[in-house]
Amino acid sequence: MATQTAVTPRSGARVRVQKFGTFLSGMIMPNIGAFIAWGLVTALFIEAGWLPVPQLGGFGETDGVANVGLVGPMITYLLPLLIAYTGGRMVYDVRGGVVGSIATMGVIVGAGIPMFIGAMIMGPLGGWTMKKIDAIWDGKIRPGFEMLVNNFSAGIWGALLALIGFYGVSPLVQAFSTGAGNVVQFLVNNGLLPLTSIFIEPAKVLFLNNAINHGVLTPLGVQQSLDQGKSILFLLEANPGPGLGILLAYMIFGRGAAKASASGAAIIHFVGGIHEIYFPYVLMRPLLILAAIAGGMTGIATLSITNAGLVAPAAPGSIIAVLAQTARDSYFGVGLSVVLATAVSFLVASVILKTGKQDDGDLTAAATKMEGLKGKKSSVAGNFSSSADTDGPIRNIVFACDAGMGSSAMGASVLRNKIKAAGFPDVKVTNLAIANLKDDYDVVVTHQDLAARAEPLTQGATHVAVDNFMNSPRYDEIVELVRASAAAEGGVDPKDPMPAAVASEADSGSAANDVLAEESVVLDGRATTQEDAINEAGRLLVERGAVDSGYVAAMHEREKSVPTYMGNFLAIPHGTNDAKDLIKRSAVSIIRYPEGIDWNGKQVKFVVGVAGRNNEHLSILSAIARVFSDKEQVAQLENATTVDEVLALFGKVNA
Repeated sequence: MATQTAVTPRSGARVRVQKFGTFLSGMIMPNIGAFIAWGLVTALFIEAGWLPVPQLGGFGETDGVANVGLVGPMITYLLPLLIAYTGGRMVYDVRGGVVGSIATMGVIVGAGIPMFIGAMIMGPLGGWTMKKIDAIWDGKIRPGFEMLVNNFSAGIWGALLALIGFYGVSPLVQAFSTGAGNVVQFLVNNGLLPLTSIFIEPAKVLFLNNAINHGVLTPLGVQQSLDQGKSILFLLEANPGPGLGILLAYMIFGRGAAKASASGAAIIHFVGGIHEIYFPYVLMRPLLILAAIAGGMTGIATLSITNAGLVAPAAPGSIIAVLAQTARDSYFGVGLSVVLATAVSFLVASVILKTGKQDDGDLTAAATKMEGLKGKKSSVAGNFSSSADTDGPIRNIVFACDAGMGSSAMGASVLRNKIKAAGFPDVKVTNLAIANLKDDYDVVVTHQDLAARAEPLTQGATHVAVDNFMNSPRYDEIVELVRASAAAEGGVDPKDPMPAAVASEADSGSAANDVLAEESVVLDGRATTQEDAINEAGRLLVERGAVDSGYVAAMHEREKSVPTYMGNFLAIPHGTNDAKDLIKRSAVSIIRYPEGIDWNGKQVKFVVGVAGRNNEHLSILSAIARVFSDKEQVAQLENATTVDEVLALFGKVNA
């Protein structure tokens, strides 16, 4: 089996800038659809648009009243509030998003101009401050008063932040926007704007562009587009021409793997808009950054000369997105800028490739270097790996999570049943903590947030990342992978009987006599929030004498690193791997919440607290997995009126 080389995280100023840029991008990118919608409305219905409509474009009068239209309210209120809500939610879930949006209204009204930068400040600030305020009285509110305190604290603090935004933040942001706009205008008036490519093109390869693009260029571009109907700023970074020129040069003058893969990379880059696909080619020959700079400068100069621009951001930087957002009078200028940027970049890159020595084996290493610069796995780095095909039969599959006793055990049970049903009982499916992994597995399954931690320990395995362990569609892909590897080994018919597999940890041994006790099953939980539900499940484990009180804090810590939502209304909070010393004996608690609880945007009706020692808890987790993978049994749990009915559904696990 093959796996991609793991990324080694780096520290320093560059990484901090990357993280800052990623945070800014995280506020903008989920709302790009709204930007596109605004751009289309603007391009179509304003007075200079393709289909001018006064009531929609916001020009002229109807019955003596000035038309408001859609363009102004969308850019003034909708987009900043979406950004603020997203930023607040990134910091403190829905509660943070709501408070951040309230705070941003003060900046919007106070400034009177599109407040994207203000939203990117007030949204996260609202979420962060609300989180700190809630921590003051966490666990001190009398039962029954939680909703009253939560709602009034959010309302009061949100109102105060709105006033702070109105009187304090909006003048500062307005002054910054005016100053930055003046700088851009100075560069345009003096023909200096193309020089920005000297900074932007290297920043792209170093993954520092998000801080520039989403932090400055997009907000200024939107303001410019609102005033002038278009903006050149949207294409300073998004022009696909410079990268396309480099890839074309590799297609003609490259060697080995670089030449063979350049054509596919060019399609992904130019049509798909994923620019990072060409970064490894530049890192192979760092001098090629000159080609990107020359192409970028040419494209910007062309836009300046032809007075062309886009009406809204082009994201991703695909030629399709660029053309879709091009202003009505700018198609020639935009098209010419892409063509000339490609041509100049191609010429410079061709000279560099023809006159320099090339190493045919550097592309995979360059892709790995790119991931190191990015600080995380790249979605396109797999295009450069030498092989991802299996090199033998699949015998051992392991589910890995932080502690190796909760979510991984559930996922292993679900997949084990699927593989057995497909006719492959000899395939062993187990679960472990990531810290205990060794490189002797054929397939490693992890939650997507933990994949980067597991890959360095199991580089010889095929890695599969899932977003939930209960009912991921990736399980069917793994079954097909098992089927294909068996067929490749010797034409095995999956319907033929096969030797029984060695029982896995989840199936071997019996559960302790009191892993799940009657007093640990609650049919009507009192919690109304995710945090309180974890406390309630943990308290039952503490009261059983199964864990020390500090284990509950470890359950919260585990939830912050990787959510324990499993699907089908189920969450299984449990402690981290470091908290195993706090477990005295294995135990499981089950709490039902008939009205449901918001669990990071998912509805949870059943919370199963888990404390496992010596694998004694795995039988009950296997039973729980079987129950929750069957919607009819989940419905029976929802309708159960006694604890005995719940225990019966789990197959008398204490027998």
